[in-house]
Amino acid sequence: MSISDSNKKATQDDDEEDISYLKEKIRYLTQIKISLERDLDYYRQEMTKLLEPPYIEAMLLEVLNDGRAIVKSSTGPNLVVKVGNNIDTSKLRPGISVALNNKGSTIVEVLPNIYDPFVEAMEIEEMPGFTFKDVGGLQNQIREIYEVVGLPIIRQDLFKSLGIDPPKGVLLYGPPGTGKTLLARSLAGEVKATFIRVVASQFVNKFIGEGARIVREVFKLAREKKPTIIFIDEMDAIGSRRIEMGTSGDREVQRTLLQLLAEIDGFDPLDSVKVIAATNRIDLLDPALLRPGRFDRIIEVPLPDKNGRLEILKIHTKNMKLKDVNLEFIAQITEGFSGAEIKAKQLKLAFLQLERSLIM
Repeated sequence: MSISDSNKKATQDDDEEDISYLKEKIRYLTQIKISLERDLDYYRQEMTKLLEPPYIEAMLLEVLNDGRAIVKSSTGPNLVVKVGNNIDTSKLRPGISVALNNKGSTIVEVLPNIYDPFVEAMEIEEMPGFTFKDVGGLQNQIREIYEVVGLPIIRQDLFKSLGIDPPKGVLLYGPPGTGKTLLARSLAGEVKATFIRVVASQFVNKFIGEGARIVREVFKLAREKKPTIIFIDEMDAIGSRRIEMGTSGDREVQRTLLQLLAEIDGFDPLDSVKVIAATNRIDLLDPALLRPGRFDRIIEVPLPDKNGRLEILKIHTKNMKLKDVNLEFIAQITEGFSGAEIKAKQLKLAFLQLERSLIM
């Protein structure tokens, strides 16, 4: 091989190496370009989101035959708007939340159900684990509340066949600690219903109209989770007798009470949503709450008698290791004790025994 041929081959090898290096460089730069274009698209979308005007939330009232809809805007007035082409019209039902574009002229999105944070923070139990076996000394009250609240939930056909409307609500009254909350929770467990517990004072809000709105949200949630039992404790907090004169706070409480009465009057008595209220001071309640058609069955939950106290003691001590303990004697000497006080004494004695065992 001549020297010129060797030089040509060396030059050719160098050119091939340069070409391979350039190809690798092009491949690397292409990948960087693709990555930068991806980042550019992402930041372009983020900028669009930041610059895009917010949507207006509204509640759908009615869908018209011409394809338009009537909505109640969160800004106040009712509007007749168009429905976007991307909206599934089968999802448009009165009462749902929708999003309007910034001009408020077109429905652009169907929003998921949104509940007030106050409502979500309430005690909600899906089929509580309590039954009537956990309630002692209230046989008559158990029978009565099951007949007027439990049966309409599980056997609606009985009332339909009789052609009568069952009570919409039940009011429990009696001294503190007698088992009103436990009775309502046990009923929900027996009929496998959702149990929503709310203290009436939670409805009270310093802003005008907020208490009434929370009441509506609670009943809306109850209808969606039915069968449901709404238990309103300390009913006298908002249900006291209305007076002619009062402060702005008193008037707001009265507006909340009126909204509660409207909700109770508004739902079907054969529907699977029932209201149980409880109070320690029935003498303070407004007559509008006590009239037939609302809390038309009033059940007293008194202090337990000797047999009732004995049943309560057996329930609270069924898992305890007892030795030479006369429960009947304890039931006899605890005259005037409520169920809660009996449980508190039993728990105190259990801790005393625990302390003794640790010392020994």
